[in-house]
Amino acid sequence: MTQYVADPATPFTETTIESVLLDADLFVKYSSPERAFDLLRDAIDRSPRSIGLREKMRDICVRQKNLNEAARQCLALVSLYIGREDFDLAYDRLQEAKLLDPRISVAPGLEAIRRARRPEFAAAPKTSQVVRTDLTFAGNLAYVSIFDAVQVIESSRMTGLLVVKSDLHLANVSFNEGRIVDAECNGHNGVAAFRMIVEIGNGTFEFSTSDHEFPVVINVPNNTNFLLDVLTELDHERAEKHGLRDVSGELQ
Repeated sequence: MTQYVADPATPFTETTIESVLLDADLFVKYSSPERAFDLLRDAIDRSPRSIGLREKMRDICVRQKNLNEAARQCLALVSLYIGREDFDLAYDRLQEAKLLDPRISVAPGLEAIRRARRPEFAAAPKTSQVVRTDLTFAGNLAYVSIFDAVQVIESSRMTGLLVVKSDLHLANVSFNEGRIVDAECNGHNGVAAFRMIVEIGNGTFEFSTSDHEFPVVINVPNNTNFLLDVLTELDHERAEKHGLRDVSGELQ
């Protein structure tokens, strides 16, 4: 095996990148993942916008349990995929970063995707219909509500991330052993974000399990009571907005 060595002053070409990727695969095959890591790190320094290099680094780091570096590469890939207007892959890498490192806030990434989306992309026919095998379950909010999804996660005591996608909302809810512990929606987080999420009536959701628990931002002993409290508050606010004194319907 001959490792590709380039002059640092010479810009990387597609041929150079292909050579690096091939050498990285060979290093891994022959039980030298640390050499593959060093090779890819140097190559990424030379060509930081190469999706191929970063995807290969991410893959190797996941397999070698270098989760912090894998999460860092996922976040970098989010920006690159947004630049290519490949929002589905941007979502996937953002979700993966959160699963790899629960300390990461995905709010900035969600906001970046929201700002980058254009109406023609939201209305365009869906071309990505590949079944995801890494998901625990997924669904369409026209048929399965947020409340139903939360109940499934709670009853199964699962730890993971529920990602909600619609034309107007980019959101996720974090669960530790079935209990809601955080939420993010369109740049907001915590309870304020969850209040927005429960009113989403269309779009899709995906739930992926995680080996790591998430930081507790929303501290509630019971999901059902929390949901009822949020819905009651929203009802009161709507009643006040429409000139009602309280939910009993008495006019002011």
